[in-house]
Amino acid sequence: MTHIEYKYLYAINSPADLRRLAVEELPRYCDELRQYIIEQCAKNPGHLASSLGAVEIAVALHYVYDTPYDKVVWDVGHQAYAHKIITSRREAFCRNRCLDGISGFPRMAESEYDAFGAGHASVSISAALGMAKAAALDGEDRKAVAVIGDGSMTGGLAFEGMNNAGAGKNTDILVILNDNNMSIDKSSGALNGYLLRLSTSKRYNRFKQRVWAALSRTPHLLNMCRKAGNAVKHGLLQNSNLFESFGFRYFGRVNGHDVVGLVRTLTSLKDIKEPKLLHVITQKGHGYRPAEKNLTVWHAPGRFNPETGERILSGGAKLDRYQDVFGQTLLDLARMDDRVVGITPAMPTGCSMNIMMAEMPERCFDVGIAEAHAVTFSAGLAAAGKIPFCNIYSSFMQRAYDGIIHDVALQRLPVVMCLDRAGIVGEDGATHHGAFDLAYLSCIPNMIVAAPSDERELRDMMYTALRSGVPFAIRYPRGCGRGAEWRDRPFEELPIGRGRLLREGGDVAVLAIGSTCTFALDAAERAAAEGVGVAVYDMRYAKPLDERMLDEVGAKYGRVITVEDGVLRGGVGEAVIKYFNDNGFSVKVDALGIGDQFVEQGTPAQLYSLCGYDAAGILRTIMKSR
Repeated sequence: MTHIEYKYLYAINSPADLRRLAVEELPRYCDELRQYIIEQCAKNPGHLASSLGAVEIAVALHYVYDTPYDKVVWDVGHQAYAHKIITSRREAFCRNRCLDGISGFPRMAESEYDAFGAGHASVSISAALGMAKAAALDGEDRKAVAVIGDGSMTGGLAFEGMNNAGAGKNTDILVILNDNNMSIDKSSGALNGYLLRLSTSKRYNRFKQRVWAALSRTPHLLNMCRKAGNAVKHGLLQNSNLFESFGFRYFGRVNGHDVVGLVRTLTSLKDIKEPKLLHVITQKGHGYRPAEKNLTVWHAPGRFNPETGERILSGGAKLDRYQDVFGQTLLDLARMDDRVVGITPAMPTGCSMNIMMAEMPERCFDVGIAEAHAVTFSAGLAAAGKIPFCNIYSSFMQRAYDGIIHDVALQRLPVVMCLDRAGIVGEDGATHHGAFDLAYLSCIPNMIVAAPSDERELRDMMYTALRSGVPFAIRYPRGCGRGAEWRDRPFEELPIGRGRLLREGGDVAVLAIGSTCTFALDAAERAAAEGVGVAVYDMRYAKPLDERMLDEVGAKYGRVITVEDGVLRGGVGEAVIKYFNDNGFSVKVDALGIGDQFVEQGTPAQLYSLCGYDAAGILRTIMKSR
């Protein structure tokens, strides 16, 4: 990486400072921003490539628009690092995604410049439309801009917003489509193909803008020209324009790394008081050669040497990631049973479905960032005799909730929902923690809800789900397992609704589920050194509960601790307490998990400790009434 001296970076502390620069000075400032982002992300990891591709957009927007009075919504928010640095958070960016630092996504509580939070995709157009309508109701000339990219345009919510916005010709909203042909993996689907093919004549755009300017004072003729627009367009373009069919005026395509050109274009568009879309072409990872060459890896590369691009991998024992256990096991099951298919919403690498895709691409479906569609599409496959394994990150599965109930569970279809990134995920913070799935799935009739405590249990639960013939959810955490042997082991069907005893003990029983079993075993070992005997049970299933095991525990122990990597309200602990109460057991139960709060960003170890259910927290609970 070639270093440049910082001439403007430390002089720009707000958008007001930025606007004092001459437009000719903006390219140098963009280069400095990009270098600063690389330097900081090299030692404090984050979403690098997406933000590198959006630097010029951020600079141009804050240069042209009167932020924070004018509202800019970033979608997805991990594109917004340059925006954060421009808006008075240059020094705070050193603690981006850290405990007690700033969020890796826009957050309304963090800055007045963060008009709307967007950790999940496709929300910007609907939110910006709401802001535009509010400004109109208040009689204010406040602008609303939605910056949507990194695959977010494939989400149905984006088109719902466009459909609504385009219905009102006087709605003053600008949508900037940041088109980099990527989400985390390469974008897929018909829309992506359309965007790759779409080319708009410069002659047509110049002609349209001149006509609109000339006729702006003659509304009757202007309306006639609008009605004739499609006929004119067919004479100048090979294809009609999808976005204009939604009622948006389309401008583009423009170079998203030409900041001077972006400023000129945005200045021209600012005073057009109707729905408009600017199609901007950018390169994900722009300006940093290693990121440009491998976009998927450099979406979030971890620590790296900024000079060489060499990634700095953590040391220690090499354990398999849960996602890789999923990916290899899915392929093994698909080899056994030709009914098995895989579905992912734009995360084939993130969930390791790319392992099966490499061998059986025709039986894997990347449906784009469209979680609700992914679930209902899976239901359709199941209705036609297939066994779909639908892998969606836990926090993103929230977006598909109606499909889980109405399309899968109500019809008792054998869809296997694999929820990766369940529980605390770490530095991505509140928008990405998989805190709610145990609660929101366990209340649904016909649903089996399982959580493996190690790699082999995940493999066997997937096999059990394949054989079950019913709706089946398996939730597992981000990161590595415990080191259990699983490769090339014969499959074992795990009886549904049955747990297992992991450790004997006579004083206290700990009922743990999923990855919290590791914490429970560690705490029990420490308690034994203090003379306290702790039994540890792996519940395996949140629904149905192992009633035989609960009867045994309720009869034998006066103190029970439940541990789950999820919210307590509606979770496993409450279900256990209810069972004991309903069946007359006099047991003192302490339920450990996530309280009635959103958990912010930090390392997983820090957050487990704050929530009180790491090994130390479990040990405190064991010892508190010794």
